[in-house]
Amino acid sequence: MTELTTLLTGLTFAEGPRWHNRKLWFSDFYAHEVITVDEEGKRTTIVRVPEQPSGLGWTPDNKLLIVSMRDQKLLRLEGDRLVEHADLSKFANYWCNDCVVDSEGGAYVGNFGFNRHANEQPRSTTLIYVSPSGQTSVAADDLWFPNGTVITPDNKTLIIAETRGKRLTAFDIGQNGKLSGRRVFAETKTMYPDGICLDKEGGVWVADPQNKEVIRVKEGGEVTNRIPLIDRGAYACMLGGDDRRTLFVCTNTGSGPEIAANRSGRIETMRVDVPGEGLP
Repeated sequence: MTELTTLLTGLTFAEGPRWHNRKLWFSDFYAHEVITVDEEGKRTTIVRVPEQPSGLGWTPDNKLLIVSMRDQKLLRLEGDRLVEHADLSKFANYWCNDCVVDSEGGAYVGNFGFNRHANEQPRSTTLIYVSPSGQTSVAADDLWFPNGTVITPDNKTLIIAETRGKRLTAFDIGQNGKLSGRRVFAETKTMYPDGICLDKEGGVWVADPQNKEVIRVKEGGEVTNRIPLIDRGAYACMLGGDDRRTLFVCTNTGSGPEIAANRSGRIETMRVDVPGEGLP
């Protein structure tokens, strides 16, 4: 492995990275933009999302789904027009965040659960399931800041980062998106998991902003790799490139609206040994 190399700078706050059609797609929160960047660093703005974009995913017919954070909606890009795919407000306790879209077009969407910027007391919240037709239901509850989420390539297991729970939690996926068999996939005393991605050996790369590092963890909690960032936090990660062995990491000097003007967000990359697999 090598050290991280900067691919793109000048972002307000990059999140939700996805590898799709030979480009990295991601949301830039406070710029209200969904952006692509290729491996040479050429960036393109795809669409503006007025209420702040977060998690991204694609339906089987290649329609882009975007979590609109502040109005608690899941949007669908039709040509150059955004339409409402689902209203998440019935089940979201506060702003919505990351998501994963399954192979049938169903989406699992997390939410903060409370307003940390207003110093509200932390509380658990729900993971919302949106059916391919846009119907919403609670997939799981009592989650502590459900965040980055992956689905294994056999479509049988969902793994989600509980940021404030300091753990990765796994579920069995059943018919119609139903989740069961809740269990701890991995936890440590210090891990503060944000965005995650899955590799071909079942290892999960975890972006950890609090500890300013990216780690690779196996089921049971063994940490096999650790990438320190020193003066920056890692907020999300994705395995991409033609061989899915390029690890893309969204980094910044902090989080929250006050850092937007700094434009200190980056996309950084490094090569890894094991290629990515599963969704997203």
